[in-house]
Amino acid sequence: MSETRSDGELLRAVAADGDRRAFEELYRRYAPWLTARMRGRCADPGIVDDVVQETFLAVWRGSACYREDGDVAGWLWRIGSRRLIDVMRGDGARGRLRQALARLRHRDEASAEERVLAGVEHGDLAGALVRLSPELRAVLQATVVDGLTTREAAVLLGIPPGTVKTRAMRARRQLREALA
Repeated sequence: MSETRSDGELLRAVAADGDRRAFEELYRRYAPWLTARMRGRCADPGIVDDVVQETFLAVWRGSACYREDGDVAGWLWRIGSRRLIDVMRGDGARGRLRQALARLRHRDEASAEERVLAGVEHGDLAGALVRLSPELRAVLQATVVDGLTTREAAVLLGIPPGTVKTRAMRARRQLREALA
């Protein structure tokens, strides 16, 4: 019977020795969670699968460096969310709109956020959210929907807390202007 290794031990083994078993264990622990989180942001399962794969490839290749004092899940989320933003940027505004609409259309049960969006007359809020840049939407998602503090959102998104506050303020201002 083998002893379960900590996340840090697994990452050290992958980084130092290219330990395939350690990598596979890390993947088994976090890929389902990362996939589920990504599907909350992107309705295209192909894109989600690619982003999750690219995230773990970055870990395997060592291009993503883990600092021993951080949370592994948050670190993986930051890598994955950056890759997803890159994909969505490359897809352009039309692709982002398609993703937002597909996400709203393809869930079995409407979330609280979707019920609020459905209750807004003429879809003004939904349209305003879609028009936000991916960076502003990511901050709103982290702080409002996920309920993270500014500090937690900063760690998750890999940006300074002051940038989180500034982006949240800009997002709120843009939403107010779009809904006025």
